[in-house]
Amino acid sequence: MDTSKDVSQTLKFLKGKHVLITGTTGFVGKVMLEKIMRTVPDIGGVYLLIRGTRKHANAGSRFANEIASSSVFEFLKLNAPDYFNDFCHNKIHCISGEITEQQFGLPRIEFRDLAEKIDAVVNCAASVNFREELDRALAINTHSLRNIVELSDLAGNIPVIQVSTCYVNGFKQGHIHESIVAPTNADIPRHKEGYFEVGSLIEELELKIAQVQQKFEGKELKQQLIDLGIREANTCGWNDTYTFTKWLGEQLLLKSLRGYSLTLLRPSIVESTLREPSPGWIEGVKVADAILLAYAKEKVTFFPGKRSGVIDVIPADLVSNSILLSLAEQFKSPGHHHIYQCCSGSANPLTLGTFIDHLMAEAKENHASYDKLFLRRPRKPFIAVNKRLFSAVTLCLSIVLTVISQTMMKLGFKRGLKAQRNLDAAMTLSTIFSFYTEPDYVFHNNKLLDLAKRMGKTDQQLFPVDSSAINWETYLRKIHMAGLNCYALKGRKQAPFKPKSSTAISSAQKQAA
Repeated sequence: MDTSKDVSQTLKFLKGKHVLITGTTGFVGKVMLEKIMRTVPDIGGVYLLIRGTRKHANAGSRFANEIASSSVFEFLKLNAPDYFNDFCHNKIHCISGEITEQQFGLPRIEFRDLAEKIDAVVNCAASVNFREELDRALAINTHSLRNIVELSDLAGNIPVIQVSTCYVNGFKQGHIHESIVAPTNADIPRHKEGYFEVGSLIEELELKIAQVQQKFEGKELKQQLIDLGIREANTCGWNDTYTFTKWLGEQLLLKSLRGYSLTLLRPSIVESTLREPSPGWIEGVKVADAILLAYAKEKVTFFPGKRSGVIDVIPADLVSNSILLSLAEQFKSPGHHHIYQCCSGSANPLTLGTFIDHLMAEAKENHASYDKLFLRRPRKPFIAVNKRLFSAVTLCLSIVLTVISQTMMKLGFKRGLKAQRNLDAAMTLSTIFSFYTEPDYVFHNNKLLDLAKRMGKTDQQLFPVDSSAINWETYLRKIHMAGLNCYALKGRKQAPFKPKSSTAISSAQKQAA
């Protein structure tokens, strides 16, 4: 690729292009859309597939009320309001559709018309619920990709960027590189081109789903489908239904798009932005945040975890940049398959122990600065313990507290012990997240870093993806926690805030200067 210092290869190859993006009501999708609007003004157009809701029946209404109104666009609205409005009116095209329905639920003529208008597809849509019902997870994370394949085919085999996850690697241990993942437990036939033939496995899963649906209904049906998903995922070599069905989706795309343009972009644990559009911007509570929030609310003080394990966190703006770099690469050199991992584990490892220590130090020293996060200064430390010890302690406590709680209820108390409720919260969080806090793996992203180098220095400044520039202490203490308090935990839209320190982004800023 041309590595001219004065030319952005990404801007060059995105100029005039029309891109369909799914999942822009989600966290990563919003960050990427904002980056496109702010940094790629010459893009031809952006088509957004948006599902209608009871509150907002069509895509246009939902875009206006849930996407364009988001605080992620505050920088643009404050600094270039006319440009923002013009882009929304002239380059954003909202398509009312459901990704899980055949041809997105569109009339065939409209589906074909969409195919004729676009040059690429970026699929950010996903069910990221670790304990989703298996039928729903399959529909969103696996089967829906058949629509993406069909659309790409009708459009002339245009590039597809599939946002996946590093955790499709399942129970694999050690150093994990950017390649097609083999199941750790299941014996699934592998094609000579590397992907796995999952058709029979998917049929078996659908049969088991149908059997459950015949036996149960209501809330019991939902729980049975959740349990089925976890059970099948564990049997095949994955921790949860989310990562299992995302892996199945990868195999479907690798097979269906043989010889065509496909990039599998795998982020690790996506957290608040490092720098753009404002440091700390986040939407919702993510993997690590759920545990932090439970501790802040004094519900959890110990949790199963491996302090020496590398907990792979990546800011959302680096993920967005990775997607756009890989999209430009496919326009430059189409017809290839690429797998990139957007992560920090190998370049800038953050251990669980360091993660906890930084957050606890900030909580003790500055809890008053985070009024929506902490009720008061934490009185107890947060301790990561061996999973076996955690299970033994919680079992003993559960037995004792259950007896006490039941006795209190019989005596007329309407609510059980707070300690019992807190223990239940810890056990629930453990069931969902303990796999991610006891890592025996390190993700590598050498191929992604090589891509950034090939694109040239200008793109490394405009679209940074290298996590080695992150100062974890500053990011966690002064950017991420402030972002959680400002954006994720307040029920109203907030203007961008200034981080308390710029240390975490100083390296990136110096490169861009």
